[in-house]
Amino acid sequence: MKPLPKSLPKFLWHFSKRHIIYLLILITISIYAAVSISLNPYVLKVLVDRMAAADLNIEQGFSTLGIPAILYVFLTLTTSVVLRFNDWAMMRLFPQMKSEIISEIFAYLGKHSYSFFQDNFAGNLANKINDIARGAVNIICLSLDQFFSRILAFVVGAFTMFLVAPWFGVVLITWSVIFVTASIIFSKQTQKYSEHFSRSRSHIVGKIVDSISNILSIKLFAREEHEKCYLNKSLVGFVDSDSRLQWQELKVKAFYALSFTILIGTMIALVLYEKSKNVITVGDAVLVLTLTNVLIRHMLVAANQSVTYSEEIGACKQALSIISSKHRDFASPNDSTLHISNGTIVFKNVHFEYCKGQNLFVNKSVTLSGGNKVGLIGPSGSGKTTFVNLILRAFDVDSGHILIDGQNIKNVTHESLRSQIAMIPQDTYLFHRSLMENIRYGRLDATDEEVIESAKKARCHEFIIHLKEGYETLVGERGVKLSGGQRQRIAIARAILKNAPIFILDEATSSLDSSTENEIQKELSLLMKDKTTIVISHRLSTLSHMDRILVFSDGKIVEDGTSAQLIQTDGHFKKLWDMQYDGLLKDFQEEEGNAQTIPKGHSLFAINRAKG
Repeated sequence: MKPLPKSLPKFLWHFSKRHIIYLLILITISIYAAVSISLNPYVLKVLVDRMAAADLNIEQGFSTLGIPAILYVFLTLTTSVVLRFNDWAMMRLFPQMKSEIISEIFAYLGKHSYSFFQDNFAGNLANKINDIARGAVNIICLSLDQFFSRILAFVVGAFTMFLVAPWFGVVLITWSVIFVTASIIFSKQTQKYSEHFSRSRSHIVGKIVDSISNILSIKLFAREEHEKCYLNKSLVGFVDSDSRLQWQELKVKAFYALSFTILIGTMIALVLYEKSKNVITVGDAVLVLTLTNVLIRHMLVAANQSVTYSEEIGACKQALSIISSKHRDFASPNDSTLHISNGTIVFKNVHFEYCKGQNLFVNKSVTLSGGNKVGLIGPSGSGKTTFVNLILRAFDVDSGHILIDGQNIKNVTHESLRSQIAMIPQDTYLFHRSLMENIRYGRLDATDEEVIESAKKARCHEFIIHLKEGYETLVGERGVKLSGGQRQRIAIARAILKNAPIFILDEATSSLDSSTENEIQKELSLLMKDKTTIVISHRLSTLSHMDRILVFSDGKIVEDGTSAQLIQTDGHFKKLWDMQYDGLLKDFQEEEGNAQTIPKGHSLFAINRAKG
């Protein structure tokens, strides 16, 4: 996907050029509005001069004053019609443009690497999308409707005054140079404060979303007051940045008020002076004062909008700097489509580190034969989940290669890679959508019957049909309305429906009771048939039927073999086996109330099965 333009002007043009016709209409209307601002007072000048020229009767008055009077009314009506046409053009342009910006940014955001989302709050990113969509439209609207039109009106007005008497034009131009220069200086300062305020606001929004997302933990630990204090610490900086921005805006508005007062005072004094020398007519005086008043009103609106303009630019620049950053997962147009025939996965001299100097895998080489069921076990942080994340390209290796059926996964598209892998993650999060939609996410073209069949295999059909809305039940944000076990069963159903040639389970049944786990294991065993399967689990009973078990420790595979082979060695697996065997056996004997034993050579799964 092409990177988004990083500079704000290029970003705005990227979306504006698609609607050039509407932009030209708005520019044309702005030119007309600028000219009419001076044209109306000029017609009024002609009308006043003719009225002051001589005493006229009704017939003479109509013939002398009729044309300028009608023209003045006509211009007023035309201006109103043109402005409504301007509203229509904006209505057709800006909602569509805003929709395109949101859609394209969301698509670009989705191409960022997994680590990008680990580094940024979800609420913060959502806020940035809204900032850019709203801000971009406001900047274009203000640029055309407020600044281009009003600055052009000021130029035409200055030229008109120059024709009346050169000194009026000179005063207006001199004032405008000083005013614009000061406004640019103030605008740069305001942008700086606005960017700082935008960062503070996004930080606050991110913390609020983070707290709301973890509301259960807050309530379980009774930490409402702690969260309030935690947020209040950040609010100090937020209030400070907001206050500095407001103080800057106050200074800007005070400058505008003073400058306008000086201009109108100077113009009145000059009108009185020129009239006393009979250099100008009464109509000229009316033209100058009316036009000055109109221009001041327009400049005041533009000046006040410049504060908003600066804020929008600051917010958009800050948001764009985050969202438009280069993708860490670099997709090449030459990337091919992954084709799986056997499902053999090869790690070849793989080196990977999360942070510089903190190596996890160093020259790791291992081959997982196609169609084999491989179990991964080891302490937390030993590299099991990272191992499968590298296969999924949630992260890219620093050096070395990962091959699937001889194809380097770095040279295939992300979509084709991940479409060939069905994964049940350790932490199951669902969309705030219906259960039907959540399960169908595994295969979007699946029929309702196929979705229900997958749910039955995952043993979640039973609880779904007892819900009031059944499969149309909304599960809440991240599936909060369901229990951990229910969410896990939905994730399993989704993976069953996908039915990909490579199957990865990361503690996929950790939230299930033994009875449900046993039932689901039977279905999963059928699903694993002829598939390359990787299973991460701390329960050795889950791994007892694997073709092969890899034992991880500090990023290294320290043991490799079948369950029966590893039990015979005095290593990590044997120690884990003995610990889990003794614990399960003790619980089983206490529940049964006798000294029944099961030989250690038997599967731990047998104990679970005996417990029912």
